[in-house]
Amino acid sequence: MPELPEVEVVRAGLAPAISGATISGVNVLDERALTRHTGSGSDFERAITHRVISAAVRRGKFLWFPLAEIARVPDEAIIGHLGMSGQILLRAAGSPQERHERVRFNLEHPEHGELAMIFCDQRTFGSLAVDELVAAPDSAAGGYGWPAASIPQQVLHIARDPLDPAFSDSLFRDSLSRKKSAIKRVLLDQRVVSGIGNIYADESLWAAEIHPEQPASTLSEHAVTTLLAEVRSVLERALVEGGTSFDAQYVNVNGQAGYFAHSLNAYGRTGEACPRCGTPIVRVSFTNRSSHYCPHCQRAPSSRPPRRRSV
Repeated sequence: MPELPEVEVVRAGLAPAISGATISGVNVLDERALTRHTGSGSDFERAITHRVISAAVRRGKFLWFPLAEIARVPDEAIIGHLGMSGQILLRAAGSPQERHERVRFNLEHPEHGELAMIFCDQRTFGSLAVDELVAAPDSAAGGYGWPAASIPQQVLHIARDPLDPAFSDSLFRDSLSRKKSAIKRVLLDQRVVSGIGNIYADESLWAAEIHPEQPASTLSEHAVTTLLAEVRSVLERALVEGGTSFDAQYVNVNGQAGYFAHSLNAYGRTGEACPRCGTPIVRVSFTNRSSHYCPHCQRAPSSRPPRRRSV
């Protein structure tokens, strides 16, 4: 599933091309792409045709495009989630239908002219919808790429991500101190911290030398600080390299793959030598996924020496 770096690469690619563009027409080819939308495909088309897209915005793994109205602050947005294999591509107006194309937006931009924004999804787990924009609970910018303190109703439960200027390190630490669950499970909980999926959780925990099954509440303040720093470092490096592509399912808006897969230290490296100590990376089942870690660098909680108590 695309994680923060992949979704941010898509957002950044869309922003200059669609911000200020008018939606001249919409063609819903497959209503399975509208599972988050409360109406039909025809309703979706009517709701956004002739509206102007104000920006491309992201929180965690969600994208949204605020819709402007004449003399009014935008109060609705098109929201999108890429699911497992969703893609949003930019193509020339009138371009041939893409493989797995589900929804096509015909746009007219005041500077770039006509173009098409196309939502493709091989496995149809992704979705689009029109949703109401509401006030952000913390009064900060609702998402990256738009200064307004508003957020789609369906995204309210999603926490901020570690690269968000409004992300609270202290709130994250407090949340972890109350969680008895494994730290990896907590990192994947989008209500605690957003944008991190299986790949970047494994990479961040490897970098911080923390076992994925370590109970979150047992991490020291220093360990949490180190983990946050490594999460940010991993996400930022992945952004520079265009995200992680293991197959053709994740691509940017021009159809190009990311190349961070070549920089992974743990994820997908089962049996290979740990870059830090040479111990083979292991892979274990984890809630319908897999965890990859170094059994030497990332000692299991039970094998760690007991903490010394002050006297």
